[in-house]
This record gives sequence, structure tokens and C-alpha cells, in this order.
Amino acid sequence: MNRSHKKLVYFKSKDGFEVSAILTISKKRNDNELYSSPIIIQVHGVLGNFLTRGTPRLLPPALFDVGVHSLSINTRMAFMGQIMESAIFDETINDIDAAVKYLEKLGFQRIFILGYSLGANLVAYYTSLKNSNNTKKNSNNTKGIILEGCSYSLPESQKARLEKWESIPNYEDIYESAKHLLGSDPQKSKNDKIFVIYRAWGPTFNPIDCEMFSYKTWWFMRSPEADNAKTYKLIDKIKIPILFINGKNDNIVEAWEPKELKKILTRSGNNNIKMRLIPDAKHDCMENPKTTIAAISNWVRKIR
Repeated sequence: MNRSHKKLVYFKSKDGFEVSAILTISKKRNDNELYSSPIIIQVHGVLGNFLTRGTPRLLPPALFDVGVHSLSINTRMAFMGQIMESAIFDETINDIDAAVKYLEKLGFQRIFILGYSLGANLVAYYTSLKNSNNTKKNSNNTKGIILEGCSYSLPESQKARLEKWESIPNYEDIYESAKHLLGSDPQKSKNDKIFVIYRAWGPTFNPIDCEMFSYKTWWFMRSPEADNAKTYKLIDKIKIPILFINGKNDNIVEAWEPKELKKILTRSGNNNIKMRLIPDAKHDCMENPKTTIAAISNWVRKIR
């Protein structure tokens, strides 16, 4: 068993948001060995690493056990950020960028970013801007990304799901209400309120089948105008290695979605793409920790 240095750390995004994170580092013989070994930034979706089970909570100690460092961050989307006006999808990439800069300042040279669920779409958007053909924006220390349970498109995924369960209100009614409330400039609008979607995840009115947003957070993450959440439109700009991991029995992201994203990447000329289906797992690949950790750790060790 490796000895570790594990602590809660804080750093600020460029717009002033304070990111909290858990830094877990396996003990190395010297600084050169430490900073030249891989470290994985973990980006979660709505629930952060202090609240939920599965990948957000279980992955850092599991990676530590195989000698891989990690920085698990709580972005502004964590803690049910979608019901808070400050948690705008487009702006959350500032939190990822702050995490990369934090690790670079420490001295790490082999940085990977893992996005889980909604976090995968955030990581794809961030990387499309920072690690594309525009070399002026590239971080040479970011060697690859891992997308776990990545949706083809967050807006289109929700629209199909709400139609399936005959939600109340339906997708079109939410869109019209958001347009009316937020006006011509949703980004600067001072109007906002929380709303509930009944039968969003299933056929009942029970809380487990409901979903909650503020209109502003919904607009930038789920509306037809949320182009940055439509991963298929931007993933072709990513030129660094990508590992897709998906539970074989995923009940949220359908099997065709990562396959289609991989096809888009291949057509764009990025051939350094791997895909692993994790048996005995649904949306959370850590339902099968042994296979998931092997897939991640083996991949990051090969990427230089």
C-alpha cells in the first residue's frame, strides 16, 4: 500500500469562484518522480465529491491504491448547482481551467481530466477550447481526457427523455417559459426562478422521478440554444487522446452515443481514441471498480 498525502485544497477561478478539491498524492521517492507521474483531475456533474456515491467518492482512493494521483474538484455545478443562478454550464470551464493551472503551478507535467456524467460534457467543451488546433491555447501538460457516461447532446437527451415519460411541463413549454422569463439576453437577465419537472425520469410523480432547475441554468445546459452542451457539435476540435468508458448496462446514456462521438473524432483526424465498456455497471462505472480502475490506470500510464 502506498503512503499518501491527502488534503482539502481551495483555489479560485478567473471569475472569482472558489473551487474546493481533494488532492490525493501517492508518496514518491523524489519530486521529479512525483511530478512526472500522471495525475487525474476529476470533474463531476450536479453532485460533487462530498455528497454522492460511486465515481465521485470512490474513484480517488481506488486510484491511490494503484499509485495514481488525483485532484477531485467541486465545480460550481456541484451541490445541486443547477438550481442556483451562479452555476452556468458555459462558465464552469473556468473551474476546470483553474484546476489545471493549480496542478501546473505545483509542478505536475502529466495531467489528465476525467469527466463523469454531466462532467464529461463539461470536460469535452473545455478541451474543445483549450486543446484543439489553436496551439496558443493548448496546455502542453494536459495529456488526455477520460469521458465517463458522456451524452451525445445534453439538450437533445433531455428532450427525448421528457417526451418518453410525458413530463409535466413538457420540453417545449419549458423552453417557452424560459424565453419569456429571461428575455432577449439570458446571460444578463436578472429574472430567474426555480421550477420542477414532474415525470422527468420515470412515470410517477414521486421525487425520484422529478428534476429541478433554475430557468437560467436550464437555458445554458438543456435548452435548444445550449450549443456548448451539444457535445457532437464541438468534439471534433479535440486533438489530444481520449478514453471513453461506459457502463455496459448504462440506463441514462445509450450505447450509440459514445460510439457516434468516437466516429466524429475519427473523421476529424483524431485516431488516438479508446473505448471501454464496463461490464456489470450502469451509468456509474464504479459499480465495477476493478475493471474501471484497470481501464483508467493502464491507459494514463501509456499516454506521454
